[in-house]
Amino acid sequence: MDFDLPQDLRDYLGVLDRFIDAEIKPLEKVDDNIRFFDHRREWARTDFERGGLPRHDWERLLTEAKKRADNAGHLRYALPKEYGGKDGTNLGMAVIREHLAAKGLGLHNDLQNEHSIVGNFPIVLMFRDFGTAQQRADFIDSGIDGRRAYAFGLTEPDHGSDATHMETKAAPETRDGRPGWRIDGEKMWITNMHIATHCLLFARTSGQAGDAKGITCFIVPNSTPGLVIEEYLWTFNMPTDHPRLTLNNVWVPADAILGAPDKGLDLAQHFVHENRIRQAASSLGAAQYCITEAVQYARDRKPFGEALAKNQAIQWPLVELATQVEMLRLLIYKTAWEMDRMSKPEVALHLSDKVSMCNYWANRLVCDAADRAMQVHGGIGYSRHKPFEHIYRHHRRYRITEGAEEIQMRRVASWLFGFAGPKKMPKPKAT
Repeated sequence: MDFDLPQDLRDYLGVLDRFIDAEIKPLEKVDDNIRFFDHRREWARTDFERGGLPRHDWERLLTEAKKRADNAGHLRYALPKEYGGKDGTNLGMAVIREHLAAKGLGLHNDLQNEHSIVGNFPIVLMFRDFGTAQQRADFIDSGIDGRRAYAFGLTEPDHGSDATHMETKAAPETRDGRPGWRIDGEKMWITNMHIATHCLLFARTSGQAGDAKGITCFIVPNSTPGLVIEEYLWTFNMPTDHPRLTLNNVWVPADAILGAPDKGLDLAQHFVHENRIRQAASSLGAAQYCITEAVQYARDRKPFGEALAKNQAIQWPLVELATQVEMLRLLIYKTAWEMDRMSKPEVALHLSDKVSMCNYWANRLVCDAADRAMQVHGGIGYSRHKPFEHIYRHHRRYRITEGAEEIQMRRVASWLFGFAGPKKMPKPKAT
């Protein structure tokens, strides 16, 4: 059994490091851009007088960094070559995301905004795999180069993780001689609506509450009459770009449907495994960063004339975290490696529980590591002059989003006990 990473992937990490040093670090330092990453970061990023939205200069900086990464050939790494990518693998993305997150806060990788010099484009693959020829022509290239931006309108105020009880409804309606659909309902936590040109909006078109079938995905321009952003919800980690929407008499033409009618949840599930393994790798890298910083501080800090690192009360919690990081890294890499050898349906059938294990444990681990790093650093660790509070606040959200950890554990349990998955037990016959 060979645990070595492919040589070309190890070489590529070096290429990324040199690009960061040459292009991204200088950009981070000019014009006081460091304010977005030092103790001023939350204030610098947030326009508190404009509903708590991201400041324009902050988003312009992210755009410039991504433009440089795209020009250098890095941003599209995970995309197919037909879209300018490198056919990046799941293992490659996991290793890269861990590597970048382990560097700490910086313009190279700031996942509060899902920003990275190596991008993740799940909606592009939705259009590729489910869109018509016209939809692919209209939305793929423009979504990659930034001419268009998309929000994902699935979650609702009263149902959270359960999309099958969706209350947003769509019904056929002809207007001005054109067949189409009228949509009414409410959505919540629809990220990026402040910059999105379109929302991929899910609504029930048939069936009963609780049915997986009967939900359809619509491509809705954000300028459509009746689509209203009611408020941006302020969160633990500001700025916010997570609004609550209402949809009142929203009409779209028949060709606004993405994918097959009534099978919208197939789209929603299309990229969850790739997203979750990459996000787990980012949490792993951030956890490693927290541990590394805490160990170094414990070696350097000498209260009462001796290094903190000599105290077992300091050593043992970090030993436990370091051990968990090593074990989790192996599971993430192995799972990503196996994903690369399967089709998407095969991944869903054979690896879904392993992806859930990686995701929920990585998100919990990084929160524990950030908390421990604060404790080891003492007062300065609690301050914003260290990045641990930011790491904790950011990654704490992933224990809820991308599938709450309870949802992930439920998935693992259902496979473990034979309620679902390849070892699903047959229902007992009625007597």
